[in-house]
Amino acid sequence: MENEQEFIMQADKYLNGEMEDRERVAFERYCEENAAAEQLATHRLFLQQLKEHADRVAFKNTLSAAAARYHAGDSLAAEQREPLIVTLWNKFKVNSLVAASVAIVAVFSTLWMSGYYKTIEKTSTNYSALRRDMNDVKKNVNAQNAVIRNINNDKQRDDRSASNFGGTGFIISANGYVVTNYHVVRGADSVHLQSTKGESFKAKVIYIDPTHDLAMLRINDSTFAPLKNAPYTFKETPSELGEDVYTIGYPRDEVVYGQGYLSSRTGYAGDTTAYQISIPVNPGNSGGPVLDSKGNVVGIISGKQTGIDGASFAIKTEALLNSIAAIPVDSLESELVINKKNALGGLKRTEQVKKIQDYVYLVKVY
Repeated sequence: MENEQEFIMQADKYLNGEMEDRERVAFERYCEENAAAEQLATHRLFLQQLKEHADRVAFKNTLSAAAARYHAGDSLAAEQREPLIVTLWNKFKVNSLVAASVAIVAVFSTLWMSGYYKTIEKTSTNYSALRRDMNDVKKNVNAQNAVIRNINNDKQRDDRSASNFGGTGFIISANGYVVTNYHVVRGADSVHLQSTKGESFKAKVIYIDPTHDLAMLRINDSTFAPLKNAPYTFKETPSELGEDVYTIGYPRDEVVYGQGYLSSRTGYAGDTTAYQISIPVNPGNSGGPVLDSKGNVVGIISGKQTGIDGASFAIKTEALLNSIAAIPVDSLESELVINKKNALGGLKRTEQVKKIQDYVYLVKVY
């Protein structure tokens, strides 16, 4: 969208059902990618309230006009005309549309001049997805170093010089199924996962859930050996406010630990499918697991609020489990089994981290 006015026009078409299927899907994708869902919801509520007000005014005017005609003697010919309820309904529809149209134009003009939509746009930009963009300078330096070292291995050269951005992913099934954020792999030509030991594996995206910013990957590399069952489990019940939590991820090219607490039961703009947590996160943490003190995964890092240190957001595990259940069976090359036995309970935090880090990967996208 070039400006707010164009967005409003497209939003009107969308809400009135005037878009073709392809146009509607493109508009929904735009709202999703540009954090405009809240703006669209606000616009929908505004139109609904405006229409209800216009309907009441139009109906009141219609009744007043009918009463005036009746007292003026028009009732003598009532039997030769349409029933009163039909007349009222026909006039009500026309008057409602006219009144609503005039009111919409007037209010939109006021909102436009007052900078209302500018404020909404500014608010939307306060949420930042944690996709790590690798700058061109770094790519060029890595490429030059690769030439100097005369590295001929294609996989290493790809990993070091062609990566555009990255994030974090972690095992959900020991036979190679991994979860990360959708915004990390969106538009990727290929995906590689790098372990804490420096091993690199090819992976492919088998399922995406843009609504919850989730993507499921499957490691399809012959060098990958299935792991033992993940030591953590996935918590299905809500976590408590103030609960101690921590995360492991890749804000840089080595695994990093961060800890904090659950500061809100809802995410950005009151999102009930996410938590707000007090852990400072950086680009690259996206897709990392959030665990409680007992070693249960309670969420997945997805973003942060700009300008506020420590205001980060994590998708709730409930949304993850629902996404896993929605994966088409024919897209699975092998059975996806969620671990039900927790091996971290009672361990010190350092011991928990040692066991978890082998199941957390750096996601590199090309």
